[in-house]
Amino acid sequence: MRVAYVCADPGIPVDGSKGASVHVQQIVRAFQRRGDEVTVYATRSNAERLGTARVVTVPVGRGGAAEREHAVSRAAHEIADRIAADGCDLVYERFSLFSDTAARVTAPAVVEVNAPLIDEQRVHRTLVDEEGAVAAARRVLADAATVACVSDPVADWARAHGSAPDTTLVAPNGVDTRAFAPAVMSDGLLEVAFIGSLKSWHGVDVAIDAIAGLDGARLTIIGHGPERARLEERAAARGARVRWLGAIPHDDVPAALAGMHVGVAPYPASADAYFSPLKAFEYLAAGLAVVASETGQLPEILDGDIGCLVQPGSAAALREALRALRDDRPLARRLGAAGRARAVARYDWDRTLARILSGAVR
Repeated sequence: MRVAYVCADPGIPVDGSKGASVHVQQIVRAFQRRGDEVTVYATRSNAERLGTARVVTVPVGRGGAAEREHAVSRAAHEIADRIAADGCDLVYERFSLFSDTAARVTAPAVVEVNAPLIDEQRVHRTLVDEEGAVAAARRVLADAATVACVSDPVADWARAHGSAPDTTLVAPNGVDTRAFAPAVMSDGLLEVAFIGSLKSWHGVDVAIDAIAGLDGARLTIIGHGPERARLEERAAARGARVRWLGAIPHDDVPAALAGMHVGVAPYPASADAYFSPLKAFEYLAAGLAVVASETGQLPEILDGDIGCLVQPGSAAALREALRALRDDRPLARRLGAAGRARAVARYDWDRTLARILSGAVR
């Protein structure tokens, strides 16, 4: 097929390294592995190509909130015109505020919804024209052949904003299992990894506090964000053994995880429950034992003794789970092997895309 992949969100550089950018790149690569010809239409990119995919960029400026909202809407219209001129067999749009691109193109469309963006924007940022945002969402969701949502709460939100029950499905995030080799779990120091942006809702402070009370363990933090300075101060004050790698290219993540034993997803009790965390799938693919908060989609991802679930926000509970893995390396290896097998069998991006396309491509 000729696929038009659309990301009109100016907060997502399609050639970047943040989680949303990685998601874009992985879906594009999954299409390419199918043999499809992909053109990426975006409002933010410094690249002319993603792999073999051509990138068409319609920039959105950095003005005030109202100006930015109007600019995204105008960019969505221009992208639709570009797609119509180029031609395609399928539009695959990552749902973005104020974009109804897919509804403006005659080809069948998949709309991928990763979060309740209208609610997020209203609560955490600034939303000027909520009526316009809702109207655009209803147009694009109602018109889609398939609305693919990363979790059940997101699917409920999409249905409440226009998607039809029979076109709405849940497709959790995934991982390119080909890129990861099973971790080599050596004896000695327990190596614990966290990967993600350093923001309050990721619970990195909980991981630091857990490591601070545990001999024979080190936490490696892969990522950057506004919380880094505060977290560094916290680690120093508590005497936690922490290594800071900062943000690294996503292609370097498999090598960074290869020397680890455990991957942690220590979400606090206040974390929103709608997410589908990329980090958990990458830990599984890397063959790490996964210790995660019992919240959101994580119990489903780790069901069947694939990992360890702990009380959200509890450094003591996380520390005890890590202590058990420090003292029982055969357990860590068994969990890692089971997680790797689960990732290959269930969560590879190719399987995720096949499920999404099953309702849109005949």
